[in-house]
Amino acid sequence: MKQTRLAKILTAGAICAAAVGFAVAQTTTTTTTTDPVTGTTTTQQTTTSSVGNIVTYTPDSDSFMFRTSSGATPVRYYYTKETSVVDPEGRVLSLSAVQPDMPATVYYTTVGDRVVVRKVVLAQPVKVIKREETTTTTTTRP
Repeated sequence: MKQTRLAKILTAGAICAAAVGFAVAQTTTTTTTTDPVTGTTTTQQTTTSSVGNIVTYTPDSDSFMFRTSSGATPVRYYYTKETSVVDPEGRVLSLSAVQPDMPATVYYTTVGDRVVVRKVVLAQPVKVIKREETTTTTTTRP
């Protein structure tokens, strides 16, 4: 029983280490092909991912700053209406769930000189703060 549990833990650790290695590699593959008959050029971009922390986010802007490691310079990532935000369990969240200093994985493509985010996967569940107010009215009668 203990050997099986240890094997599972070691396997999970190896998978996580490999995933981090792939996620840190920030390469975008762009393939351009030209049809010899029609002369039409087609460009296709591959989505890439990065793991790091959201440094700054302002709800009224179209971008946020993202840092891949503590010593790295933050990079501006742009988002669109099609950008989705999900929690670790895969539940879709609104963009307002993004907070500064939040660890995340960002899936993006490079369009021109912009890094455009397709999907943000938050590394921690979002804490929902529910406020309830109770008002008590006391009426005194003469």
